[in-house]
Amino acid sequence: MGKTALGIVFTVVGLVLVTGSLWADDDTGPTATMNFVIVKDSNGRPVRNAAVVLHSVNHKGKQESGGVELKTNEEGQASYNGVPYGKVRVQVLARGLQTFGEDYDIEQPTVDITIKLKPPAGEYSIYQNHPEEKPQPPQKPQ
Repeated sequence: MGKTALGIVFTVVGLVLVTGSLWADDDTGPTATMNFVIVKDSNGRPVRNAAVVLHSVNHKGKQESGGVELKTNEEGQASYNGVPYGKVRVQVLARGLQTFGEDYDIEQPTVDITIKLKPPAGEYSIYQNHPEEKPQPPQKPQ
């Protein structure tokens, strides 16, 4: 095995160990496995190398510090074992697609989530014509 391949193996193992320890101190109860499939909304094709970021959310709705970042494989899949029951914020970032974010209540041992990423939305400009907005006719002074 060459130096590059060996370095990649150590990097992957290191990431698993680091991310695996982020929720390791949370021995408050049962944990779940979260399985993700990330696809493009336009054609259903898997999104490879998307970042799936998980954060605990406290009872006040605030995101806890720390978290876990996963990367999707060629089939757009990523998985994480050891997520404590409760609320988890999931964010997905992928080049050329809109960022996704949503909170999920984890209440069962296995959670399967499919996320469809949309293409980026256009920017709104006052200099463009917006047909969905009907201009109001000027009002006559009384």
